[in-house]
Amino acid sequence: MEESDKSREEESKPVPEGKRNSEQTKEPKKLSRKERVRQKRAERIKVTRLFPADKKGYHKMPFMTFLRVLLYPIFCTLKPFKMYGHKKVGKGAYIYFGNHYSIFDIFYPTFTTKEGIHFLSKQSVLEAPILNKWGYRIGAIGAMRDGSDVRTLMNAMRVLKNGEKVSLFPEGTRNKTDGDEFLPFHGGAALMAIKTKSPIVPFVICNRPRILHMTHIVFGEPMELSEYYDRKLSPEDYARIDDMLRDRLYELREEHRAMLREKKERRKNKRKGKQCKSS
Repeated sequence: MEESDKSREEESKPVPEGKRNSEQTKEPKKLSRKERVRQKRAERIKVTRLFPADKKGYHKMPFMTFLRVLLYPIFCTLKPFKMYGHKKVGKGAYIYFGNHYSIFDIFYPTFTTKEGIHFLSKQSVLEAPILNKWGYRIGAIGAMRDGSDVRTLMNAMRVLKNGEKVSLFPEGTRNKTDGDEFLPFHGGAALMAIKTKSPIVPFVICNRPRILHMTHIVFGEPMELSEYYDRKLSPEDYARIDDMLRDRLYELREEHRAMLREKKERRKNKRKGKQCKSS
């Protein structure tokens, strides 16, 4: 009995304040400066920045306009390019859909419109020191490498519903192969277009951009997927539509190459005709 009374007395004794705080509450681990900066960058790109329309209905990005003006003469000199097809895209929501060779590919769509364009980019790239700030200023959308991030899809649809433009490279990374084949495409473009009722602008970079070599970029007519609007589609249906979009890029490139071959043949025949006349 005496031992049990002593144990009750010990349990009823008040615990010292300092001891109780150390046992019950643990101080949160302090983050290092690098970790705090990294966390801040990640938080900054979680929610994509939206740009309001001006009085004329254009969603312009001042920083992208500055980059467009600054880099255009540099591109024309060091990496010359020529655009074909549907080179002027009107205001409003559109989805640019094209293949990918280098980080500079993002600038080709910007020369087709006065408005800003939200680009899908890898999350890891947007967390880099300088690119993080630039990405925020042009409303870039962070995407996971495997394309499984639901937040990416929701941010892109939010941008489109605001009447702005989105550009994505379905290959997911730069194509460094030597052949003409595209890398396997990630899905998502068809779903975004159908859910937000936005047209898709297909574009294909016909040859790998190189310094002092002309690059040809072909823009196709905007594709309306209106026959799929307000319908319940299965994942297989969306995959089939994404495959159709990929095939459209191959068609645009082959049509362009056929045009160049025909043009070259006409020049050749013209030279032959001149030689015959002179002889």
